[in-house]
Amino acid sequence: MSTNEISGGEAIARMIKAFDGGPMFGMGGFQLLPFYDAARRLELQHYLINDERAGVFAADAYAKASGRVGLVDATLGPGATNLVTGLVEALNAGTPLVVLVGDTHRDHSWKNMTQESRQIEILRPACKELIRVEAIHRIPELMRRAFAIATTGRPGPVVVDVPEDICHATYGFDESDFTANPSHQEVPALRCRPNGRAVEQAAQMIAEAERPILLAGGGIHISGAADALTAFAHSINMPVAHTLTGKGAIPCTDPLSAGLFGRYDRIANSLIEAADLVLVIGCKLGEIATKRYTVPGSGKNLIHLEIVPEEFGRTIEPALTLWGDALLGLQDLQAALAERSTEIKARQSGYANDVAKRMAKWRFETSERLNSDETPISMARLMTEINHALPANGFLVADGGFAAHWGGLLFDTKQPGRSFVPDRGFASIGYGLPGAMGVALAAQGRAVLSLTGDGGFNMMLGELETARRMRLSFTIIVVNNAASGYVKALQHLVYGPDSYHASDLAETNYAQAAKALGCHGIRVEEPGQLAAALAEALSTEGPTILDVVVTRDPAKMLPGVDNRTVKIQKGDRVA
Repeated sequence: MSTNEISGGEAIARMIKAFDGGPMFGMGGFQLLPFYDAARRLELQHYLINDERAGVFAADAYAKASGRVGLVDATLGPGATNLVTGLVEALNAGTPLVVLVGDTHRDHSWKNMTQESRQIEILRPACKELIRVEAIHRIPELMRRAFAIATTGRPGPVVVDVPEDICHATYGFDESDFTANPSHQEVPALRCRPNGRAVEQAAQMIAEAERPILLAGGGIHISGAADALTAFAHSINMPVAHTLTGKGAIPCTDPLSAGLFGRYDRIANSLIEAADLVLVIGCKLGEIATKRYTVPGSGKNLIHLEIVPEEFGRTIEPALTLWGDALLGLQDLQAALAERSTEIKARQSGYANDVAKRMAKWRFETSERLNSDETPISMARLMTEINHALPANGFLVADGGFAAHWGGLLFDTKQPGRSFVPDRGFASIGYGLPGAMGVALAAQGRAVLSLTGDGGFNMMLGELETARRMRLSFTIIVVNNAASGYVKALQHLVYGPDSYHASDLAETNYAQAAKALGCHGIRVEEPGQLAAALAEALSTEGPTILDVVVTRDPAKMLPGVDNRTVKIQKGDRVA
């Protein structure tokens, strides 16, 4: 049965509603006005943001925390180009997004229309797929395609480019046109098992290993495999280390957790060096995770389970590849080892106990710094207080730069699953505030803390108005060191003391700035104030800014509580 003729914009809105989509972040323009009008009438959950980059960051964080498709819209030209950084974050991190972008009226394209640009060429390499709508009647088909691509394989962002004339035109659709496959509302929409023969071979290699270790990446969370991984590890007493995005694959408080590996670590790198088998799951083995391609060392016996076959051998050649979903792969490995698991677990008990002893030794040796009373406040003490304050089901969002590294190294998850949400796909700063907005929407009623530097917070300060308008409750912890801390620390390490250039910021009271924008602000200058300030922030409705004055010493700005001595040569990148 045909409906009354409706606009292309309304057809898009109806398809988003068919997928039960929401929330959506955007800033409209003339090209998408019919979509906005339909979104109002159809009561789609849509929020005006102040900067398109904030919108795509918020959608990315929402998708990471919920597993559902994040939604964004932007007008043509500067609206579209402002999306690029967030799109690349989602592309590299495997985050499912559907992004609606307005474009010029096709009858007038390339006649110097206002804000016109070659936006398709700009956006195409920043997304998993770009779909250009050239015929209004194909909107339902192409929107289904966008959700399908966004949620299958390694998830990613899909841009739907809509010319003005398509959005404003009308067409007599059938009610039956607006149907959607509910499996494409979240990830992973499709799962595939690794080859059975390869699984048996991997199981044999694991059974024969004396010092195996499992390295977990962010793919564990995309697959929803944290519970399965924790169960697998315990079934055979296999220690687990994780990347920044893989944190929570096993609880950090679990005795089998070896913590972060790679550029910064507690005990994991030495365990990997001594391992006779390395099982890598859902991890791309990029620069940070491999400490610039030195961990694991050359010649390691390595099994790689991954959904994207192009990642096999990109940085380390595996002895065996398992192409498939992380959850199904782990279940298959556990089943293949079931008859031998009791014997393997007993045999590996001494090895597992040694891992727990090493972690306890690390905590003891670093306790002075983790509980430091120095002022300005040390980052290690701040992270310790966050671990005490945040409930087990709470979230810590981490901005790019050293916020993610300190969080990745020292934040302790207390249960399996993604409760640490860093922007490590592109590692852009500015993610902390919009990321907290997205997570707060995805996890309503749960505590949300977000760790950001003052530089990253400066970029997104205007989104406090958005968060207040949306009535969201979360806490932004501004690591206030009056500097672009990562850069200043690197300048210190590479060129020595007092060799700083273009890395200092003005001393700013961000608690006062928060109050000026109608939000709650707390300034903390002494470590003894942290616990009470965090408790106050977590019990306050609405956005709270916790302005924490931390060390101004560049030698202490990067993680240093792992007892390593930085040894560099001129030109080396050490962090």
